[in-house]
Amino acid sequence: MEPLRGADPAGIAGYRLLRRLGAGGMGVVYLARSTGGSLAALKVIRAGHADDPGFRARFRREVETAGRVASPWVVPLLDADPDASSPWLATAFVPGPSLAEAVEECGPLPYGTARVLGARLAEALDAVHGAGLVHRDVKPGNVLLAVDGPRMIDFGIARMPEDTALTASGMVVGSPGFLSPEQARGRGREIGPPSDVFSLGCLLAYAVTGERPFGGGSAADMLMRTVHDEPELDGVPEPLLPLLRACLAKEPAARPAVADLRRTLEGSRPYEDAWLPGSLTRLIARRSAAVLALPDVEATEVTAVPGAPATVVDPVLGPKPTRRRFLVLGSAAGVLAAGGTAAWWSTDHPGGSPARGGTGELERLTLALHADLSGAGRTTGRAQQNGVRLAVDHLNSRAGRGFDLALQVNDDAGSTARARQVARRLAADEEVRAVLGPTTDACAQATLGLYQRALLPMVSVSVGLDAVSAVTYRVYAATRPPDANLAAPLVAYLVRTAGARRTVLVDDAAEGDFSWTVCAGVAEAVRSGRHTTIRRTLAADDDSDGAFRALADAVTDAGADAVVFGGGYARAARLARALRSAGFTGARLATQRALDRRFLTSAGDAADGWVFATAFLDPARVAAAKSFVSAYRARFGTAPPPYAAEAYDATLFVGRALSTLGAAHAERGAIVGRLRETDYRGITKRLRYTGSSTRYTMDALYLFRAASGGFRYLGQYEDATS
Repeated sequence: MEPLRGADPAGIAGYRLLRRLGAGGMGVVYLARSTGGSLAALKVIRAGHADDPGFRARFRREVETAGRVASPWVVPLLDADPDASSPWLATAFVPGPSLAEAVEECGPLPYGTARVLGARLAEALDAVHGAGLVHRDVKPGNVLLAVDGPRMIDFGIARMPEDTALTASGMVVGSPGFLSPEQARGRGREIGPPSDVFSLGCLLAYAVTGERPFGGGSAADMLMRTVHDEPELDGVPEPLLPLLRACLAKEPAARPAVADLRRTLEGSRPYEDAWLPGSLTRLIARRSAAVLALPDVEATEVTAVPGAPATVVDPVLGPKPTRRRFLVLGSAAGVLAAGGTAAWWSTDHPGGSPARGGTGELERLTLALHADLSGAGRTTGRAQQNGVRLAVDHLNSRAGRGFDLALQVNDDAGSTARARQVARRLAADEEVRAVLGPTTDACAQATLGLYQRALLPMVSVSVGLDAVSAVTYRVYAATRPPDANLAAPLVAYLVRTAGARRTVLVDDAAEGDFSWTVCAGVAEAVRSGRHTTIRRTLAADDDSDGAFRALADAVTDAGADAVVFGGGYARAARLARALRSAGFTGARLATQRALDRRFLTSAGDAADGWVFATAFLDPARVAAAKSFVSAYRARFGTAPPPYAAEAYDATLFVGRALSTLGAAHAERGAIVGRLRETDYRGITKRLRYTGSSTRYTMDALYLFRAASGGFRYLGQYEDATS
């Protein structure tokens, strides 16, 4: 999923648009929510095509075609308007991956899963053919995997056998590699239900081997082999071979009917207990969780102005900014702990008063630090606390300042429930003008809606949320790039420095969507004829030595010259040792989640040479940060840890906005607007609103290398790989 863009409408015909699912030459597919709360995939045709009467007629036929097919294994049509100014149709949304994605990420499917897949797709095709249609584009990308079975999608080129509108002699329509010989020859009048059977055979062969039965290469080569060559079925489980050979017969009459195909696959043996392997079940669960965390449509209503895109209007919008209600990240928000009575906040001075500097004669503006100071993220949280303290001291020491800053410190202990308690209290405290934090992505998601409704600026330092709209959440000022951008330094190192040609991407399911997003970003960026990527998933609950040995063997067996790992330090260390034992000497890359002293301790000599992409730098290696490093050492007795200098900059960034407003005008809403107008060059980065997914910074991404028992800072990634 991708965030909506500026030109996207907020809603269409009562559907609230939430995210982009994909886009192509014909139009855009959105994830949408109906007024009743159900999710849908909403396909909207581009205006240029809508003006073509012929195209509009074909789209109307697609709507009619999709509405005629009834099967539990076909994604149902929910609603459509082919006569709208921008024609659209809505189908039920399936949060699972396509079969193509599943095989790419998790490898070929086991035999039991393939049996269920084939039988249910045969049942779906039986319904398609029973409606007098031929699908014509049965391929892995048009099959979605759900927890209860597969779903067939996309009837854009489905036709009645006698229909020649898109199948005139010589015209090839469909996806090479999964087309029947009669489709490959462009013989439109010969394309009937047996053509879908051939395509299903190709799909099942791909599902169990990971390879197309007629090879890859150019479309022309694949079409030629489909017509003249026998399929390559090496690796197909023995029980499936006779059936697939029958499906892939060159002559349509020699192929089985879909009803016979279904009966053969069901057979006398029962299905496996679970139709999907654990790795795919977890992938579907992760994507489902991401969807459940999307905004609740009840918070807004959609209105349309003739001739203009729909806009979101708050149903209870009041005249004061503090009364605005905005969308909340629903299921991702934490639940309050029952019976909790402790106060998870403190002040910098004893006695219960917020810390303040200066003479006391100036007006006082309060900043709140919202951080994890005692939980799993306490190292990062405390580093940020120290950086913020130094910044507040610096601001309060300036001559001619118009106000003093007071710092209120709040500890959520890394708990989303506690984070929401902190956020509610800060939102109700009218003295608090801005919040620095929280420390973690989870606590940020849990509190963002609360800060938005209070119009309280939330300036994050270490949060890497990817799918937060800067339009919906105007209070959110992210001073580091989102997690997805960590793929950029990895790609730069792979291509420019390592010169890698074959990379294994290891998605660590224990890290949730973070690892998947980084691996997907690398795969997309290096996709070319000169660079091959191989995706592997490390199960979240599999910490056996065998799992890491198998990963290392997969790397060496694939002839890879690079590995990218998306997990944390403990599993990275185990993989490092396994790769060392397997004799792998290629490039080894990870992200900041693995950059930890404990990685060095656990991996030992196997840690040397690993490269890490981060969103923080080493201030001791930056000339502009020399004074900060000295001040940090003098006050806290150590070198600044990650995110201390970035927190210092974030605080001075807020201070710049407050100074330009002046104490008399430093209200919350005004600060939100002024942050978007502030251009601040700090000791670590330049902070200014970019209007893009990078939020307030463009190039704050760096590389480190493990060497001699430590981490050596290589620099900003473009400089380090040039």
